[in-house]
Amino acid sequence: MALELYNRDGHVCLAYTDLVTDDMEAVQANQFLVVDNGHCAVIDPGGNMTYHSLYMALSQYVPARKLDMILASHADPDIVASLNKWLVGTDATLYISTVWSRFVPHFCSVGNTEGRVVGIADPGGRIALGRSHLVALPAHFLHAEGNFQFYDPVARILFSGDLGTSLVSGEEAARPVSDFTRHIPRMEPFHRRYMAAGKVCRLWSQMAQGLDIEWIVPQHGRPMQGKATVKAFIDWVENLSCGIDLMTAENYRVPDGWVARQAVSI
Repeated sequence: MALELYNRDGHVCLAYTDLVTDDMEAVQANQFLVVDNGHCAVIDPGGNMTYHSLYMALSQYVPARKLDMILASHADPDIVASLNKWLVGTDATLYISTVWSRFVPHFCSVGNTEGRVVGIADPGGRIALGRSHLVALPAHFLHAEGNFQFYDPVARILFSGDLGTSLVSGEEAARPVSDFTRHIPRMEPFHRRYMAAGKVCRLWSQMAQGLDIEWIVPQHGRPMQGKATVKAFIDWVENLSCGIDLMTAENYRVPDGWVARQAVSI
């Protein structure tokens, strides 16, 4: 079932949190639809296990064949491994970082991506949708080298990709965070490993502070709603130690018990 994030004057934003079930042995992942006056974008549609359900959900709002675009925050399998099916089943164009624009064709049959992949340059920019637009915001190294978040200025929603991830069930992921302090332990292990460095977290926080955000909705786990919770999250990210900040020589040792063998000359 969809979580309705916004619905007003022909502009609708929906999150699907339960298309990856616990018995699939895969990480929980959220998928998103943004509809504006009969035009539609799918954000981070996921892999093959989410394709059919999301395609059917899309058909409730626009003819699925007429999907305008797929927006991919980066190129991980849980983001866009179903790309080939979307390109066959719809007329959509994929928008993704130029860093990944020549890698994603590996998910597809030869020729299916021709003329249908638009690389987003590192600074990001506006992407027109219906009578409105979405904004591709730079989020490089959070966690991918070429990484974008997508901001909806009408609904004031930031689709934040992996930033904000909490590893929970699909059922839990449909419930907005009610106590941010108690929620931190659900986020912290993931962020310490998957975010590249505190430097980029601080740079992102400085950018995010200038946005009018009502929802932060990550690609995994629970959304964060309301000015107070959004501010608490941005402040938390600003002070996060993660990634290479935490690496030492102990993380780069030859494994114990491994014995190097001399090459034998023939």
